[in-house]
Amino acid sequence: MNQSSSFWEHLDALRGVILRVLAGVVLVSIVAFCFKDELFSILLAPKESDFWTYRMLDRLSALFSSEPMMADFSVRLINTQLAQQFLTHMQISFYTGFVVVFPYMLYELFCFVSPALYHREKFYVKRVVIGGYVMFMLGVLLCYYMVFPFTFRFLATYQVSEQVENQIVLDSYIDTFVMLSLMMGVLFELPVLSWLFAKLGLITSEFLARYRKHALVGILVVTAFITPTSDVFTLLIVSMPIYLLYEVSILIIRK
Repeated sequence: MNQSSSFWEHLDALRGVILRVLAGVVLVSIVAFCFKDELFSILLAPKESDFWTYRMLDRLSALFSSEPMMADFSVRLINTQLAQQFLTHMQISFYTGFVVVFPYMLYELFCFVSPALYHREKFYVKRVVIGGYVMFMLGVLLCYYMVFPFTFRFLATYQVSEQVENQIVLDSYIDTFVMLSLMMGVLFELPVLSWLFAKLGLITSEFLARYRKHALVGILVVTAFITPTSDVFTLLIVSMPIYLLYEVSILIIRK
């Protein structure tokens, strides 16, 4: 596509981009749908007391104390709607397809708009696209191994009274996992967005450094909201990477 193309030629090119991306998402979603056991074994792993994060914390606590940091727990998910398990299977398969094909989607969009960009603008867009995807996936991984396990463990085992038994519904588990994953992925876009805003002249490294203390308080508040556990250790484990990203943003802009 070039700049002299007509409106309908642009529209036809965009339609081609959308169809190729949708075909990729559908194809990967079908493959993910066929690997149900492997997919849900990964997704449901944080609800088990032998999850990797819990075992690592137990080993860490063994260095300082004879008692394990994480006590054994058991949470059983239930389903209350006839078609919910099948719909959840389709939903997670689609999310998997979208995440896997997302880099290709960004590539197709970049190819579509690149003829209208100057050389320097292309350079900026490439860095934002690549950096944004990498940081998003790092945020999702942190959520999977740290944020979601602690959040789920606390909420699923919390009881106002021993007379009230928790029965966690499958779609509640899935919705919480997806929401926290998206939230952490967006929070990890901080360095990329800071760099882009700095290039647009909206912020400076001096501005971020001046409000460092305010940012720390804001990060602690957000972290306390997404990880409603009662211990300071979990709060620090989750908030420190986000605050380090804030400091990294200052360094990136300063260069």
